[in-house]
Amino acid sequence: MLGSSLQNMCGICGQIKIASDESVDQETIRRMSQTMFHRGPDDVGSFFDRSLGFGFRRLSIIDLGGGHQPMSDAERSVWIVFNGEIYNYKELRSELEGYGHQFRTNSDTEVIIHGYKQWGTDVFNHLNGMFGVAIWDVKRRRLVVARDAMGIKLIYYKLANGKLSFGSEIRPVLAAEDSRPEVDPTALNLFLRFRYTPSPLTIFRGVRKLAPGTMLVVENGTCREERWYNFKPEPFAKPPTDQEATEQLFELYRAAVKRHLLADVPVGILLSGGLDSGLLLALMNEQGHDWHSYTIGYGQDYADDELVDAAETASLLGSRHTQIRLDQAEFEKSLPDIVRFLEEPVAASSIVPMYFVCRRARQDVKVALIGQGPDELFGGYKRHLGVRYGNYWRSLPKSVQSLAASVVSRLPRNETLKRGVQSLCVDDRLTRYQDVFSIVPEKTVNGLFRDGEGQVTGLVDYWQSLVPQMEKMDEIGGFQLLEIRSSLPDELLMYADKLSMAHSLEGRVPYLDRTVVEYTQRLDAGFKIRGSERKWLHRRVCEKFLPPAILKRKKRGFAVNVVDDWFNSTATGKMTDLLQDKSSLMFSVLNPEPVKTLLAEHQSRRHDNHKLLFSLVMFEQWLRAARS
Repeated sequence: MLGSSLQNMCGICGQIKIASDESVDQETIRRMSQTMFHRGPDDVGSFFDRSLGFGFRRLSIIDLGGGHQPMSDAERSVWIVFNGEIYNYKELRSELEGYGHQFRTNSDTEVIIHGYKQWGTDVFNHLNGMFGVAIWDVKRRRLVVARDAMGIKLIYYKLANGKLSFGSEIRPVLAAEDSRPEVDPTALNLFLRFRYTPSPLTIFRGVRKLAPGTMLVVENGTCREERWYNFKPEPFAKPPTDQEATEQLFELYRAAVKRHLLADVPVGILLSGGLDSGLLLALMNEQGHDWHSYTIGYGQDYADDELVDAAETASLLGSRHTQIRLDQAEFEKSLPDIVRFLEEPVAASSIVPMYFVCRRARQDVKVALIGQGPDELFGGYKRHLGVRYGNYWRSLPKSVQSLAASVVSRLPRNETLKRGVQSLCVDDRLTRYQDVFSIVPEKTVNGLFRDGEGQVTGLVDYWQSLVPQMEKMDEIGGFQLLEIRSSLPDELLMYADKLSMAHSLEGRVPYLDRTVVEYTQRLDAGFKIRGSERKWLHRRVCEKFLPPAILKRKKRGFAVNVVDDWFNSTATGKMTDLLQDKSSLMFSVLNPEPVKTLLAEHQSRRHDNHKLLFSLVMFEQWLRAARS
């Protein structure tokens, strides 16, 4: 545990009347803040300047006696509410002092204030960290609301009745309005097809979320959304050798972990049995020892469980280890509460283990490091092999492609293989990537809706603004850019933030440090997938630290495959009861007959529909939570 003066995790919210100088309702801001008590039980604050109001909840992590927000400069010309950590704030402070700025505190929050005064909104390009932030420029009467480059933190907002309401969660945004939220059918369609709702949409009609690296600017009676993070990865002019790349990545990892360990409270790690969290723990050991580690699994109820592997890693690397066990009954019982914390449906089976492991970790620590990132950065999933070598497939004659696709399409089940082969045949780059992401065909999802509602073509329209950033990237690099900008922040990082903060636990992701991400994006495909070996360069770094017992293990999830196995068996239990109940709320939007057909096909083992069926279960749970 290393001392510093970084700020803290919290929840922020606010409202501004865009085209009016009429005072914002102070009770509305207080009501918005109260909805985020779990994110910040240690402190509360507010600020009002006629048409603008800020609310703030604090979870004290660092600078325990200070750090109250909203915070301003000495002249009270710039005010800020900030959720996150800026890891390079000391370097920025020194740079700003060179420009003549004088600081009253040692906090990273004040560095953002003076950075804004020096650079305007370009301050965000100077920051290495995770943040959701709102800045009020008193002299210009300008509000800026921004989300960090990697999307580790969230910002939701709604424009209605001449007002912008925003917050770290959806709750404060809804609390600012009196109307009952409705389902956005377009967002629902995308959720059912991709298992998450991409920015800027949410499942709530009218409520949006900032995409990673974007900001809202309110001034002169208007509100506009802009992308502030426009990093364009370019291949190295002189590519590093294998040894150079291994050493460079290792140093980047080492520095990132050191930065992410800054805290004045106990720090732990969520430990799986795999390489990524194992390497993270090994790098943590360079900065301290006896770290708390936590693993969750299903024990003897699940053959592919990783409790044993994680315990061995903890023993080899010397952490104080805790195991948590789940079973199917507890999984199903906990889903409604978990969905309430998520606010949006996410059809990842790892949400339940994440919720319980964070709950247990919070008994000992306030900060937990998470090994998320290397799979997306270095091609750790099976789909990456298809993307990596898809050009060879597309070079084959169309007749050969069609014949192979026809043969595969007649196979029983094997839906992942069928979708993979189909996507490889697509010539358009974004459409090809979209089909790899999709868990079911567009036609299947569109057919679920009543009266033709919610029929969309997919994610391509939402990705168009990213095309310039992938101009010089190879096939795997372009696909990974979309993972980093879309599925990673809007699915995996979203539920990690929500479910850790549900227990007032701060989750940190060192592998997604900007220095690491931007370096890996400049590497060509051969450093990521070489032959059939995925995460090639990452594994070379792992070999420096991890013993053979860990290196030789096969890839497992963080207790993520168990729900798939349950649905792949007989598809019975409380979850499937929801699909057969004619009174289920989903059938106000969806047609029950195609849902019934999907379930029947799955139970007869003609098709493997478990991913879509679980998505439907999550949608139903979300509807019940939203209306309770």
